[in-house]
Amino acid sequence: MSTRQVAAAQPAAAAQYRRRPPRRGSPAPRPALVRVSLVAAGAGLGATTGLTITAESLAQLTAPGGLATFAGSLTGMVGTYLALLMILLVSRIPFVERVLGQDGLLRWHRRLAPWPISLLVAHAVFITAGYAQAASAGPWHELDTLIFSYPDVVAATAGLALMCLAGAVSVRAVRVRVRREVWWTVHLYLYLALALSFAHVIVLGPSFVGHPLTRAAWSVAWAATAGLVVAYRIGLPLLRSFRHQLRVAEVRQEGPGVVSVIMRGRHLDRLAASGGQFLFWRFLTPQMWWQAHPYSLSALPRPPYLRLTVKGVGDHSAALAGLKPGTPVVAEGPYGTFTRHARRRPRALLIAAGIGVTAVRALLEDLPRSARPVVVLRAARPEDLVLGAEIADLVKRRDGRLHELVGSRQSAALDERSLLRLVPDIGDRDVYVCGPEGFVAYMTETARFLGVPDEAIHHEAFAL
Repeated sequence: MSTRQVAAAQPAAAAQYRRRPPRRGSPAPRPALVRVSLVAAGAGLGATTGLTITAESLAQLTAPGGLATFAGSLTGMVGTYLALLMILLVSRIPFVERVLGQDGLLRWHRRLAPWPISLLVAHAVFITAGYAQAASAGPWHELDTLIFSYPDVVAATAGLALMCLAGAVSVRAVRVRVRREVWWTVHLYLYLALALSFAHVIVLGPSFVGHPLTRAAWSVAWAATAGLVVAYRIGLPLLRSFRHQLRVAEVRQEGPGVVSVIMRGRHLDRLAASGGQFLFWRFLTPQMWWQAHPYSLSALPRPPYLRLTVKGVGDHSAALAGLKPGTPVVAEGPYGTFTRHARRRPRALLIAAGIGVTAVRALLEDLPRSARPVVVLRAARPEDLVLGAEIADLVKRRDGRLHELVGSRQSAALDERSLLRLVPDIGDRDVYVCGPEGFVAYMTETARFLGVPDEAIHHEAFAL
């Protein structure tokens, strides 16, 4: 199809999209599988620690440098095991992600990350000290010997340096000053860091020398981790991209700096996306093909169409307004627990600010009429209330109530008093909050103050 033909078809694509019935059907979370996985992870940590301890004899511990070498072996084994868990947390295993969500998994990933890095640095220090004591040599001389006499140690040292670099750019004070693309690229080196360290662990580790069964079990753990990463970070996205063959059908202006991207694809009934979920989108243009960014669906899928709505607050999101019809799209997902599956109560309250309205609009479409939703939208200007007509229609069809608070924070305050006035039964509802990080943090604390328990508060924060 020529460019002129595609452009002429744009209005037809938008009209067809609106007429299509929404498609529901994402799988329900299965927390039992996650609990089993957590038990297995704990058992693996215990086994790793136990194998390291039992590999040492009393004579080895009492020899010169024995205690330092043992401490180096223990910190190295435990640190490496935790590094594997850290990688698994972001490998996007579907049944885990449906229960904990991307934000929950990333939160645990960040909490865990300092431990393997610290333990592996300690491993390098203890091993160097232990070997230096055993050889009656200085630590710097021994470090030089270890690095330049053993090729596998050279690779492991490079791997540790890469891991420390990834940790450094993740410190919040640094992270806010680094472009997302730089941060993402540096984090890719974590996979290389672990790969570089594998050989020296197997060949030189005291827990493996002369212990073939232990070596085999450790190799299986590494292979399983690599297999899961390849399957779910590379294989599944490629399979789904080939299956769906998404292309941009139309780009529509929704408001100042806000556009909707409507895409057309195949077999979208098999996408199994819920309202409120997001995907990682890669638009295959010369400038954007190498970046994948997370954007929420702004409506349930309407096969053969998908829609996302984005505000141009960064280089990538602003560039979406210039997408041409026919542009190929690779999508990974859907992800997120900001869905109807998270409900704990019959009725729901949905609160949104800024472009967070997009996820709330899709979630609202997925809620049953029995939820009798109350929707509270916060905006500085009337033109910032994008998709307002659609939301009003969805609320009306579910016998709900819509409150639009427009103006400054003083003239249209959304605090404990105003929220309780708007939603007197807030304590009996599920509360969904979506918007900028600061807004989400404030509203979740407000909901807690008004008596909503943590299990009934669900949130999705949009960060640059």
